[in-house]
Amino acid sequence: MHKNYWMFRVLAVCALFAICVCAMNDPYKELGISRTASVPEVRRAYKQLAKEWHPDKNNHPDAERKFVQIKKAYELLNDAERRRIYDRHGITSEDSHYIKQKHDYSGYNRFGFDPVEEFFGKQFGFDQDISLYHKLSVTANYFDQTIIPKSKTKLHIIMFYNDWCFGCIRIVAAFKKLIETFEPLGVHFATINAAHEPSILRKTGADDIPRMVLVLGGHSYVYRENIYTQQKLAEFIRKKMPFKIGQRVNDDNLNDFLNGWTDNRVRALVLEPRSVTRLRYLISAFAFHDRVAFGFVDLTSKNTKMISDRFKVNPKLDTLFLFNEDSLRAVASISMADIPTQTLDNIISSNQYLSLPRLSSQEVLEGVCPAEWNRPRKRLCVVLITENSPEYDNARGALRHIAQESGYSLDRVRFAYMYKEKQADFLNAISKGSFEDNLLRLVVIWRRDSTQIKYEWVDGAKLDIKTTDFLNNTAINATKHEINLTIQRLLKTSEALTYEAFVQNLLDEHAQGLLSKWIARLLYLVDYLSDNIEDEHLFAALSLLGTIAFMFGIGYVMMYFVRAEEESLKAQGQLNTDGSCNKPNKHVPELKLYELRAEKYNGLVRLLKPGCRTILLITDLQSRPKLIPPYHRAVWPYRRTKTLLFGHMLIEKGLSWYSELLRLSLCTNQKLQINPRNCVGTVIALNGHRKYFCVYHAKHPECARGTKRMIKMTKQLLDRNDDPEIGNFLGVNYSEESDAESNVLFEDNLLDGLSNWLDRLFEGTTHRYYINYWPDFPTK
Repeated sequence: MHKNYWMFRVLAVCALFAICVCAMNDPYKELGISRTASVPEVRRAYKQLAKEWHPDKNNHPDAERKFVQIKKAYELLNDAERRRIYDRHGITSEDSHYIKQKHDYSGYNRFGFDPVEEFFGKQFGFDQDISLYHKLSVTANYFDQTIIPKSKTKLHIIMFYNDWCFGCIRIVAAFKKLIETFEPLGVHFATINAAHEPSILRKTGADDIPRMVLVLGGHSYVYRENIYTQQKLAEFIRKKMPFKIGQRVNDDNLNDFLNGWTDNRVRALVLEPRSVTRLRYLISAFAFHDRVAFGFVDLTSKNTKMISDRFKVNPKLDTLFLFNEDSLRAVASISMADIPTQTLDNIISSNQYLSLPRLSSQEVLEGVCPAEWNRPRKRLCVVLITENSPEYDNARGALRHIAQESGYSLDRVRFAYMYKEKQADFLNAISKGSFEDNLLRLVVIWRRDSTQIKYEWVDGAKLDIKTTDFLNNTAINATKHEINLTIQRLLKTSEALTYEAFVQNLLDEHAQGLLSKWIARLLYLVDYLSDNIEDEHLFAALSLLGTIAFMFGIGYVMMYFVRAEEESLKAQGQLNTDGSCNKPNKHVPELKLYELRAEKYNGLVRLLKPGCRTILLITDLQSRPKLIPPYHRAVWPYRRTKTLLFGHMLIEKGLSWYSELLRLSLCTNQKLQINPRNCVGTVIALNGHRKYFCVYHAKHPECARGTKRMIKMTKQLLDRNDDPEIGNFLGVNYSEESDAESNVLFEDNLLDGLSNWLDRLFEGTTHRYYINYWPDFPTK
């Protein structure tokens, strides 16, 4: 019993110790996040804890150990594969066999067997090793996020295949030879299963499988040859290479080429005993075209004899010279019968920047002043603040002289300059501590990471000089001494730079403008059309364009003759200058009169909106030409009233409707006998919503009331004896016969009183005749 008790205590202590160790090594607890935290949450937690526990900002004795644990936890959780292994097995070590284990496509059903071999066997006489495609296979995500960005400096050949594609199997051997030939030259190969990634097949423009595509500079070029040989592919790559990838150099333009380093690029001079440049040199030129300008010299040409004598090269070997600002002395050179691509790239990579490069983009900043977090291995960069002006060439030359005479390793100290007007945001971020004008000032920066830098201004440095004698200038020597003292002090592990800032990426001064982008797209479109349009399609397109051009040409000629004829007529006085005789006035009436018929009856009467009325003139075929004009003149002032509609009706068509309308207004069941001739000249105002109408007629009592009053007043005035001249004014020949003559009404005078009646209508003083419903209008 006693032994069991002690054994239990030992096991408990061991378990507790294991739990403590796991708790201390738990990356989730180190960052204070849950196991379900996303990648952005992991990054936010790391940034916050890194600022809090950084040894430079936290004086706690365990700050450095805590900061290392936080960084390791972040590195583990930021790696999706390591995080998955930790969640499954609790493994945190990078040396674990779980992490070293690579995925094999044979573990999936997708690539677990060769369907052609299983179905048909090995009866074919060609190479059936389709596993080569499987080994090089990539996904759409890898194509978009890796191959496309890298294609700006690297060439990629993509082969589209399918597991059931017999043509793909037939060219496996040829594809192997292409890989063995072009991969050492710097061309990267990959394959994509078209059945699994059809979107990439459409995006690249490939229309069938097997199909090979060259990805270059973010664009895809389809290889449409049916023969997969090294020569054909080399010709295809040469054709698609940018035409400005390099220039031909001879005795006449050698000095201009070597002195063109003001574009912030090193000069690479390749001398070959052949007229056609090797493909490997073109590929290397494309890889470094942003930082190195290539010039190719044909040693077999008569125009390059002075170059051969100047550099004393072997005319049977390939030679490479690299020049920086000094065009008289090469910083690196190599001469071989066949320079390997790897050797070529290593030499260029080690000398791809000038002695005093300009920080013209974030990429140049990353190369000249790389970030280094570790303080003992910190890298310093001495930067001159200047402007893009020739008056500061001496200052830049002085600093270039100091950089070339400097004995510091390029891995620890680099010299550079930047334009104040180009990189204003960066300079504003590091303006702290600069009490003088920023122009022609020196600053030493140490990039901790992509955004955080520490810097210190070099006080006492004077580069505002007017001479090019850099060896005997006192100001330059004093500046060089001040720079050396500052660099030697800051390179010490115990020394820290004075100021700290967070900066954004530099402005890319070499970025293409809008016009350049459109020109590049246009050239790519022309190239794409030339590759994808067949001869018969091209002839059809040219025929269409020719037809259109011919039609435009004929139209232009006809317009020319028309203008010549017009000028001739003007000169003869038969054509007015303003052209008024050629443009007849087309009167567009503002007042429209509708004829009341069965098909328009509902719109003009029954379905009128509240507040709307229709003014209707009743005519017959004989009187219509005489009555329409005066009716039009009477209603013209009301043409812009939106609540009024104007129309006319033939009594021959609407006699039954008009008779029924009058019967309903009289409230009688007796059928009315109406003379159609007596209805001519009647105007009725119809309110379709409230079901009433108002009537105008020259003989209507309401309309004739004003005339009878005037006659009565005239009689009373004539009977007065106090004014003997009144008879002369009114007419002394007035008699009872005039009253009788007034009863005679002519057709031309039927609408004389319409204007006054319309005034009373809109005043609301006319009599309204209400009905129960609107009678139907006859259809015949």
